[in-house]
Amino acid sequence: MLVSKSKSKTCVGIRKKVVIFVMIITLTISNLVMSQVDHRTAAKKRYMKEKVRKMFYHAYNNYMAHAFPHDELKPITKTYTDSLSELGNLKLEHLPQNYKGSALTLVESLSSLVIIGNNTEFERAVLWLSENLSFDVDARINLFECNIRLLGGLVSAHILATDSTNRLAPEVYKNQLLILAEDLGQRFLHAFDTPTGLPYAWINLKYGVMEDETTETSTSGCGSLILEMGALSRLTGDSRYEAAALRALRKLWSMRSPLNLVGTTLDVVTGEWLEYSSGIGAGVDSFYEYLMKAHILFGGEEFWEMFHPAYLAVQKYFRHGPWYHDADMRTGRATYWQLTSLQAFWPGLQVLLGDVAAANSSHREFFSVWEKFGVLPERYLLDRGMMHPTEKYYPLRPELAESTFYLYQATKGRYFLH
Repeated sequence: MLVSKSKSKTCVGIRKKVVIFVMIITLTISNLVMSQVDHRTAAKKRYMKEKVRKMFYHAYNNYMAHAFPHDELKPITKTYTDSLSELGNLKLEHLPQNYKGSALTLVESLSSLVIIGNNTEFERAVLWLSENLSFDVDARINLFECNIRLLGGLVSAHILATDSTNRLAPEVYKNQLLILAEDLGQRFLHAFDTPTGLPYAWINLKYGVMEDETTETSTSGCGSLILEMGALSRLTGDSRYEAAALRALRKLWSMRSPLNLVGTTLDVVTGEWLEYSSGIGAGVDSFYEYLMKAHILFGGEEFWEMFHPAYLAVQKYFRHGPWYHDADMRTGRATYWQLTSLQAFWPGLQVLLGDVAAANSSHREFFSVWEKFGVLPERYLLDRGMMHPTEKYYPLRPELAESTFYLYQATKGRYFLH
């Protein structure tokens, strides 16, 4: 049957209109569905945001009510611990008299108060610390812990107190936190007075390194100081802090094996390795973390020139599929097949590096263990598929949360948000 050209054109025109109409309807429905999804996502975000806020204040308010100005709250007994001086002191010997701690939890909460938007409490806390906190105490403390928690907390809060968004009034804030941080940093310098430049793991805040102090330290202990001490130098103009931390880091890197691997523990006087088995977990973890973050924070190529071969060595000798085991730094042979909760920082580090696919792969394995137990156990035996018999606990470590946050920021995936 023949159809006239005019009729054919009419049919084509009708079909075009139908297609356009269907497309409009489809897009409209799609937009409505997406709008509903976006609305639900936004509502869920608001719910979770408020839940996190309540969790923070639950912890913060109870610390202030039952433990402040001591270091940490014991929530079951509603008492306190002065963890900076009690850490590693199992018999609680030689604790300073009349010592009430260093308000450690308050210092660590300062940046959270700003992020949550409670500038009133932030200002109150800053003023209390500036008038009451003193480091001139006869207390033996762990350099690494004091650096990442106390010095880091003070430096971070000082930056927040002076930036354009959260700036405290000049008549209120006169760099008190930076003054405290510098006082603490000066006390740290005594730890670096060794033949190698590698710092002692333990110092006395008042008297420096004590007689007969142990010369053993960890790779993390002497290789995770550059961020806080480097920032302190940049803020004060005093180069000694950054120079001391950088000298230790360079010495540590010079002690690597031909495989570009480092051990776990060493002697700060002799510069000899004491433990050759290594991994990305306890005793080594933040060495890798600080190299990458120092490269981001300070720029330059030196940190990257350490980190890049170290990262490649980890991927070559420690990685087994999505998991990471320990290995001998001299041979690369596997030593311990175990997951430790401190390893969970690694996916976040991989995101900073840009290796998001590898980060996602290892993160899913860590999270699968979390789902299995409800939390991430301190040590999980990969070769036996079970928790370590004597380490069946979870000390509220933040590493998996940090890695999840980085992966969400990189992908915006709702899996990571959940």
